Amino acid sequence: MKQFGDTARNNSSGAFTMRIVISDGPLGVNWQHASETCEFLGDVFALHHAKGGSDYTDARHSIIYLVNELLENAIKFRVPGAIRIDCSLEDGNFELTVSNDTAPEVATRFQALIEEIISRDPGELLIERIEANAADESSSGSGLGLLTLMNDYGARLGWDFSSSTSGAAVTLSTHAALTLN
Repeated sequence: MKQFGDTARNNSSGAFTMRIVISDGPLGVNWQHASETCEFLGDVFALHHAKGGSDYTDARHSIIYLVNELLENAIKFRVPGAIRIDCSLEDGNFELTVSNDTAPEVATRFQALIEEIISRDPGELLIERIEANAADESSSGSGLGLLTLMNDYGARLGWDFSSSTSGAAVTLSTHAALTLN
């Protein structure tokens, strides 16, 4: 197993948790699943967070953005198979893990991108990538979403890469944590 970034989970077993598995079926997995899943998780966890008097709207927005970014990446870069989403919330700490299988060559390219992202200042790299994407509209895979999460939302990100159960793919688990206001 290879690990990058912040993979530690701090919420206890007593945290408010939820797991959603999006499985391939007759309709497949598509962008609609990401949108609906993000809205649902944003609503549920922001409502739970707001019970303590916290700001529902800000928490909902942050959760939706985080889940959407990681789930869209899982949909875009996966091989056929399920996507698992694990969320927890405790004392204003929202944690998310999105797991999916991906092709070995995709995993290798993504690991190189991650190494660059975690070795540089996210704010500086974000500006560089925005400028590069503006100059080349066909540019993709630049990590803009991850950099935005780190820079603008203060997300703590980490990644685990391991052999899938089939052995033909790599299981990628992307971890994120946000401190909600």
